[in-house]
Amino acid sequence: MRRDDPRRRFNRDFKLAAVRRMAAGANVSKLSRELGISRKGLYQWQKQFRMGGAAALRAVGRPRGGAATGEERKGGDALRSLSGDELSRALARIAELERLVGQQAADLDFFQQALQHVGKAPQSGAPGGTVSTRSSKR
Repeated sequence: MRRDDPRRRFNRDFKLAAVRRMAAGANVSKLSRELGISRKGLYQWQKQFRMGGAAALRAVGRPRGGAATGEERKGGDALRSLSGDELSRALARIAELERLVGQQAADLDFFQQALQHVGKAPQSGAPGGTVSTRSSKR
């Protein structure tokens, strides 16, 4: 399912969604086939995200205009102003929230699959369905 163009461009939101699905425990091989990108590319995005957060997931090539948006610059300034202890607490909180998002994504996938499975199950009281009978045990 890979495209012919080996240098396709993906926006930050697309990359972030893929990284979050990986964090939620999605099968990387299936994810790579679904998204049409190599497993290596997904792992590169994951590494970039771990090293620099969402800001590190930029498009290929030089950034347009400024190096970062005003909001990203503010976030970087806020990180620089934190002490070592505050920074470690902030990073721990971020990791905790990312795990929570990943768990919620995994739960959502599970319940969506369960709903599809229940929808496919034949109705027991429907015409042509098997009728329950009493056990013949004495």
